[in-house]
Amino acid sequence: MLEAALIVLALVCAGLVGACVWLAGRLRLASQLQAERDAQRDQRIRELGKRLDTYLTGSIRMGEELHELRRTVAPLPDKLTQIEQRDPTSLSFTQAARLVGMGASADDLTQSCGLSKAEAELVAKLHQARRS
Repeated sequence: MLEAALIVLALVCAGLVGACVWLAGRLRLASQLQAERDAQRDQRIRELGKRLDTYLTGSIRMGEELHELRRTVAPLPDKLTQIEQRDPTSLSFTQAARLVGMGASADDLTQSCGLSKAEAELVAKLHQARRS
């Protein structure tokens, strides 16, 4: 009976050794799979980091351009106020150019727009040059 118990005990031990070997193989396989997943995750993190850097660089550039635009646009309300407060009887060069387009002469411009003779002739010549 003692021999039978020893044989059963030996078989159980052999089964346990076999189970341990099988479990060690599974553990090794699971470790390899986990290492591959970790490598893929790390690669994805690096790619996302590069994309984030690209977005940040673009955002910084847009911020700089926005700041530049604000600096350019900031004086416009004051300039608009100045233009609105101008004497409405004085005609601008733009209006003088319109008059030339309608056929006004340099003398007409000096009388109606208050331009000097040289300014009126210049506006007339520039308008003629555009027509040609």
